[in-house]
Amino acid sequence: MYKKKSVFMLSLLVLAVSAVLSPAVAGHGPKEGPSKPQITDGDTVYLAGTVLDPHHEPVPEAELMVVVNGEEVEHIVTSHSGHFVSHFQMKKGTVHDARIKITARKASFKAQSIQLSGRDLAQKGDHFYYTAKITMPRVLGPAFWISTVVFVLAYVLIAFELLHRTIAAMLGAALMMTLSYTVGTILPEWHILSFDAAIASIDMNVIFLLMGMMIIVGVLKHTGVFQWCAYMSYKLARGKVFILAIYLMIFTAVSSAFLDNVTTMLLLTGVAIEICISLSLNPLVMLIPLVLASNIGGTATLIGDPPNIMIGSYAGLTFMDFVIALALICGVSMIVLILFSKFVWGKDYATAKVENVEEYIQVLKKEYQITDPTLLAYGLGVLGFAVFLFLSHGYWHMEVSIAALMGASILLTIAILTKKVNLIEIIEKDIEWPTLMFFIFLFIIVGAVESSGLLALIADWILKLSQGDFVMACSLIIWVAAIMSAFVDNIPFTATMLPIVAYLSSVIPGAENTLWWALALGACFGGNGTIIGASANVVTMGIAESRGYKISFGGFMKVAFPYMVISVAIAHAWLLIFR
Repeated sequence: MYKKKSVFMLSLLVLAVSAVLSPAVAGHGPKEGPSKPQITDGDTVYLAGTVLDPHHEPVPEAELMVVVNGEEVEHIVTSHSGHFVSHFQMKKGTVHDARIKITARKASFKAQSIQLSGRDLAQKGDHFYYTAKITMPRVLGPAFWISTVVFVLAYVLIAFELLHRTIAAMLGAALMMTLSYTVGTILPEWHILSFDAAIASIDMNVIFLLMGMMIIVGVLKHTGVFQWCAYMSYKLARGKVFILAIYLMIFTAVSSAFLDNVTTMLLLTGVAIEICISLSLNPLVMLIPLVLASNIGGTATLIGDPPNIMIGSYAGLTFMDFVIALALICGVSMIVLILFSKFVWGKDYATAKVENVEEYIQVLKKEYQITDPTLLAYGLGVLGFAVFLFLSHGYWHMEVSIAALMGASILLTIAILTKKVNLIEIIEKDIEWPTLMFFIFLFIIVGAVESSGLLALIADWILKLSQGDFVMACSLIIWVAAIMSAFVDNIPFTATMLPIVAYLSSVIPGAENTLWWALALGACFGGNGTIIGASANVVTMGIAESRGYKISFGGFMKVAFPYMVISVAIAHAWLLIFR
């Protein structure tokens, strides 16, 4: 009986899935125009072309109506690339005298029409051809204002932590799509974006890269390697606290370049706090330089900081492109950070209490050991393989997310087969699902305001202000990115700026990739300005607060903002001199 019931339920499930996947049943298929007259012996007309916006970017999901002699014969929708193809039949010998009208419509755009006569078409036998290019000016209609208001509200909720950022992004994305499919069905000018457009706006390269690296780090965490590195740093410093701070800053920067600055700080914060407590040192004077170093180090590579991942994926830049362009300036900024730390916290380091250096080294040696050398060997081997793929992914024409997922799957397989880790623990604790969900919904929100024209408006404003001058455009991008990223999370700001910088790079002579580097440096370095400027800041100070070491927004900004301004100024000068 149970077997029959299971078969019955499975059958229902298959039918339900089939119904969802079937365009005819689900209603997600292409819109059908009026039924075409069946002409067995006639001439065939082929119309094709592209619908573009004023920036010469494709306009997806624009509705086109083809009217011949006052009668609608086709109703089609442009593809994601803005292309359309239409064909229909007419009675033999009537094409030359036909009046053809093609009208393109979409919310947030002004409808455009082109008029043709049959004599405008190229002819080959009984086939007639015409290729059109339709440019649709943007209008600030209801869809624009609704998406802009929702976007700003979601931004405020995220920036000032009035609501968890994942929930705020989810609420914004869901609201835009709900309005599009309810009010937008009755009033087409309210339609912001379709479900298909929302899915297309999600950059899965970013999502899978973060997921893969979270798994790799989650497995490595079980080996004790990060705690052992802290012990080695203390051993090398031999009780000299400022030297210890330098070692930890360098280790944090390098780790953030190849892992992820949030992950690095998650692993190192607890260790740094324990070391500071043993030295009778306020952990904040060590943690603030470390988190600044993590944001600087993460800027040096494609995978070190989420804004870089987004920029690389959007602009098609490789791992080595980032290293070549940014590693040296990040190294210079690290030297400046070390000098800055000496100036700001030098007295605190000098008064740190170190009673018996050798004894404490032995305590750390015993407590911070490699707990699983075998798993560590596997992990470092797989990580090395993944890094090799990162470095060479441009040669293979392979997305970096594939390298991360390959490394994660290999290491996870080894760890599970050898019973070194628990799969459920890795999935539940080490993969930061709220972060991944935040990215997904954020991409949808940004896709909505891009579709409705807000980003095009900002791009036009920056272009007008810069007057097409590279120096002005570079200055605007790096400083606006830095200031904005200091006060709001640099992830949503970067997502907002991507299409803007892409447009400016294409229209400003000599810009090439330099504007992308300006965005990366501004967004990543700017995240150092305040406690909410970067995810690593929030994570690190949150852990410190849970241990009883709280710093206020103003207290963090007092010491961090000046360094942010200094580092951005150095980066700005670097870009203008060595572009």
